Amino acid sequence: MNNFIQNYELILCELQKMEINFSSIRQIRKPKLNSLGVITMAITAEYMSIDSECQLFRVISGSYLENKIERSVYNRRRRKLFDFIDLVRKKMVHAFNEFEEYYIIDSMPLEICKKSRQYSLKICKSKYETSPEKGYCASQDFWFYGYKLHAICSINGVFQSFDLTKANVHDIHYLEDVKNQINDCVLLGDKGYLSIEKQVDLFESANIKLETPMRKNQINYKKQAYVFRKSRKRIETLFSQLCDQFKIRNNYAKSFEGFKTRILTKITALTTIQFLNKFVLNRSINRIKLNLF
Repeated sequence: MNNFIQNYELILCELQKMEINFSSIRQIRKPKLNSLGVITMAITAEYMSIDSECQLFRVISGSYLENKIERSVYNRRRRKLFDFIDLVRKKMVHAFNEFEEYYIIDSMPLEICKKSRQYSLKICKSKYETSPEKGYCASQDFWFYGYKLHAICSINGVFQSFDLTKANVHDIHYLEDVKNQINDCVLLGDKGYLSIEKQVDLFESANIKLETPMRKNQINYKKQAYVFRKSRKRIETLFSQLCDQFKIRNNYAKSFEGFKTRILTKITALTTIQFLNKFVLNRSINRIKLNLF
């Protein structure tokens, strides 16, 4: 992970094979760095744990990328390319999960500031619908101010889909969106998704069998199968990787548009490295800390 340009060119070469159509983007003047180059630059930076734009432009100083785009322009263009970054991610995910039958669902807290600053904080508050809120994380037993990342991944550890909600939204409400994203599969969740009504609704509407562990005080209590308990830890490992290498808890965005673009880019970068590992480098998909060269 020590050569930005080498990593950039390898990732760009693979993304070019996807033939993404950027014709819908209106640009008066043709930029020196095209849209795919901006996306590749963002993905490479996240892979190399460069989450500061100032640091990114110090890294590319002296390379041929230095004079192709300015920092402020890069920031604006990356936000406008949100839908295309997601399209790149979905194309790679399709190569992994086309015939997948088992998925895992979970959520993680995304704190944007400490609770003591929540009333004076101004970032991400331009619209009430997307403003942060205070929420509670039961697994880590702490209150936080920000958002929740809800995600679904395959047994192999590839994110299928994800969404951002306010921190005070309960995990179980995300199941309403799940039936529009996947179908004909088994979905593994923790006790936060325990609901007979939701299980019936998912099965009837999308043929999704929701498997959750039972509470010990439930009637006819039965311990969940070991294979399900073990498999469910896969998504927790992914969340740890996002926190460690991709620094998903670090927030430098001032608007929700910038915040959601950063989250999407980090998850896309993780998926890109998994894609390269399997289809280009011929190694385990989750060895994401190894150099590409």
